Amino acid sequence: MLLQVLLAGSAVFLIPLFRLVLSKRAIARMEHAGTVHTSFAVTSVASMLLCLLFALYASPVAVPISLSIVPVILVILYCKSAIGVTLSILHILFYFLFAHPYDLYGFLLHTGILLYPIVWLSAKRFKHNTPSRKMAILIILITMELIVTSLLWIASLQNESTYSATYMILTALGYTAGAIVAGSLSLLWLERMKHYRGLEQHLSEVHQRYIAETEKLHQILNAVPLSIATVDKQGTVMFVNEMMEQTAREQLPCTSTPDLIGQPASQFVEQGQADKMDKSIRRAVVHGEISGLTVRYGAHVFQSRTVPIYAFSTESAREVTGAMLIIQDITELEMLRSELDNVDRLSLVGQMAASITHEVRNPMAVVRGFLQLMQEKSPDSLDHYYRIVLEELDRANSIINDFLSLAQNRIAEKEESQLHDIIHELSPLLWADANLRGQSIELMLAHNVPKLHLNSKEIKQVVLNLARNGMEAMNEKGVLTLETRIVDDKVELCVRDTGPGLPRVKKEKLFEPFYTTKAKGTGLGLSMCLSIVERHNGTITVESEEGQGTTFKVAFER
Repeated sequence: MLLQVLLAGSAVFLIPLFRLVLSKRAIARMEHAGTVHTSFAVTSVASMLLCLLFALYASPVAVPISLSIVPVILVILYCKSAIGVTLSILHILFYFLFAHPYDLYGFLLHTGILLYPIVWLSAKRFKHNTPSRKMAILIILITMELIVTSLLWIASLQNESTYSATYMILTALGYTAGAIVAGSLSLLWLERMKHYRGLEQHLSEVHQRYIAETEKLHQILNAVPLSIATVDKQGTVMFVNEMMEQTAREQLPCTSTPDLIGQPASQFVEQGQADKMDKSIRRAVVHGEISGLTVRYGAHVFQSRTVPIYAFSTESAREVTGAMLIIQDITELEMLRSELDNVDRLSLVGQMAASITHEVRNPMAVVRGFLQLMQEKSPDSLDHYYRIVLEELDRANSIINDFLSLAQNRIAEKEESQLHDIIHELSPLLWADANLRGQSIELMLAHNVPKLHLNSKEIKQVVLNLARNGMEAMNEKGVLTLETRIVDDKVELCVRDTGPGLPRVKKEKLFEPFYTTKAKGTGLGLSMCLSIVERHNGTITVESEEGQGTTFKVAFER
């Protein structure tokens, strides 16, 4: 009886041995296929067979009550229906293999087939119950099975006086109690295994989520356009992102991530500013303060921000485990700030110069008027000198006018105007100028050019300046082309000449004030054109190659 109890409960204890025999890959494949209880089913077959053989062949006087029904019931209740049906069929086949000669009492006694329907009906409800209810269902089923088996055994004895009534009752109760003990212990072990399997699966899912979130965090830190490093309480670097590695490689030649990890954070700054960096980290680690620091490394300027890193804790007091350094290269920003200060000063100087030149024009007009009066009263021999002085005064006045137009900050009034109308109004003047030079003009005006928001006077000045520049750059028989076209959502005006073209060095400086390629130019014409076009929210570009002419393109938003 004791040996059968041990054999009936051995199914769950043989599972670790079964798993040792199989490889990890085979076990993983079995679990992935959804056959988590396959190992339990295989060990139950062995336990069922041993119990059946022991009951049939132990000794001639042994009680022929088999506890093989215990692993069969557990498999039907716990495993899938296919596995339960398979084990039930094997249980019956094993009887016919080993229990020769056959008889009805022996078949019913050893297979327990009478209670199969009850066990199968209880299986569905069993799987969705609590462990305590599962224990109650299992005890009831085993008790019913052993009672029926015991009654069949007693009935099979008929009138034999081999055993006394007391012995038969005690034996039946003993087998029943043993079966209940074996089944209960097996159920507890299976529930414990199920619980641990659930914990293991949950831990695996948490681990996978942790790896995924960690990888996602690394990708985010590497994608951020900031240099980021984390340090421990001692200020030793623990992690750097790709931007920090790149910055360190540019500042510290032949430096890679393994060289940065484990080194003090003061390596990111010059030696003279290492103490400031250490103090910033110490304030973050000790006091939990967020601090900023502007540091220099060579010609670069960096803005460093130190943020404390706290350990995850549900308590109110959080422990600081380190700090994070966020370093941003603000070299270009500092340069822009410096240039902006210079622009403000230059703007002030330009306004002052515009005011001064405006005041200079008044006395120049007075001087010119008196020179004309003096010329009328002077002898004709002095007309040559007066003409030179008047021409220079006119030239100075032209320079002042161009400078005032360039320095103008007030936006002139605009209205809906047709660009072609402006070109047609200027064409007689341009044709007359071209005829004097022996040149020709071509107009290539696109159809359906919409009206634009323009100041006609200023656009006339731009077209006139660009056209005259083109004519002055060409020799006789040169051709000046004025073309309009629609490109995407913009209207382009192209002024093309057939002159000698410009080298790249001169082309880059064309729009600089007071830069000119002419012998008598002021260098303010193209600067003035650029200023007017920008006031109209447009762009002006130049395309030129030596020996192939020059094209100025003015683009306006539609």
